[in-house]
Amino acid sequence: MHSAVAAVLPLCLHRWCLMPETNQRLLVVSPAWVGDMVMAQTLYKLLKQRRPSIAIDVLAPPATLALVTRMPEVDQAIEFNVGHGQLQWNYRKASAKGLKSAGYQQAIVLPNSLKSALVPWLADIPLRTGFRGEYRFGLINDMRLLDKKRLPRMIDRFVALGVPVNAPQPQITYPQLKIDLANQAQLLEKLGLQQTGHILGLCPGAEFGDAKRWPAEHYARVAEMALNQGMQVWIFGGPGDQAIARQITDAIAGYPAGQIRDLTGKTALLDVIDLLPLCHLVLSNDSGLMHIAAAVGCATAVVYGSTSPAFTPPLTDKVHMLSHPLPCSPCFKRTCPLGHKNCLNQLRPEQLSTIVSQYA
Repeated sequence: MHSAVAAVLPLCLHRWCLMPETNQRLLVVSPAWVGDMVMAQTLYKLLKQRRPSIAIDVLAPPATLALVTRMPEVDQAIEFNVGHGQLQWNYRKASAKGLKSAGYQQAIVLPNSLKSALVPWLADIPLRTGFRGEYRFGLINDMRLLDKKRLPRMIDRFVALGVPVNAPQPQITYPQLKIDLANQAQLLEKLGLQQTGHILGLCPGAEFGDAKRWPAEHYARVAEMALNQGMQVWIFGGPGDQAIARQITDAIAGYPAGQIRDLTGKTALLDVIDLLPLCHLVLSNDSGLMHIAAAVGCATAVVYGSTSPAFTPPLTDKVHMLSHPLPCSPCFKRTCPLGHKNCLNQLRPEQLSTIVSQYA
């Protein structure tokens, strides 16, 4: 450990333990991905359980900022608009200047990059907690060493930053996003959605890359199973998922239009939070929408290819996880390095027939 950090760390930990119970204010530098942001709610819940009077502010990029408004544990969402991998030093300095007057006693930095630790340091927040990352000595003065065996899941790592060093790993409370029933009713009317029969929600996208996307023809086959049992099929996703949604709907042409609704690109992120709970089963890749479905209480079936449920599982007890184990998986790559994507292509839709029938 760097000598300067070693000298300041005991004082920081002592201050953390003695932080007064009133007028506490804490800043969390959030992850950038939707799924990671949902999982970060496990930390916010822990902090509120341990220190009920604490005020939690979250620094987040525009793409995930709205999610924070559905987390009752968070007092304020603060937009931080810096492109991925960009330094934008002047913007970071200006952001830090705006945060100085808030009187934060502690910052918890969830990403492991050097750049993510700059704003709390520039804002002179006295205690800055995070895992040892890329050359962050001095920027992070409550430095934690990551033991991947003791903390195998992302949520284990998040909540570990909410307790002192060497404290027992706390019990984890799953994310639970608030649902806006008024917005839900408006969406049903605006989009002409009917709640007749049971509903299968499909989330066929995955922003991370193609190696996480189950083929459109497999989704179409599962949709056919559901339609043949009287279910509706609603397809969720952003504008980037419209192409795969069209492939699915084209493959199952011939069913009444009202039974199949392509909602990709027609709903904002908060709208999806309000509509997913109406689904009786959600079928998804390992994606941000998978984590949202779990956090609003949906029964969720997840297909895994290049990633692993051991690291980022859906945080719900109502889950069915499917994978096709191969020696090369999980590889955690954006695209299949071998060019065949057999971990997903060979995961057959027929394996979901019993699951679909259970919710039809």
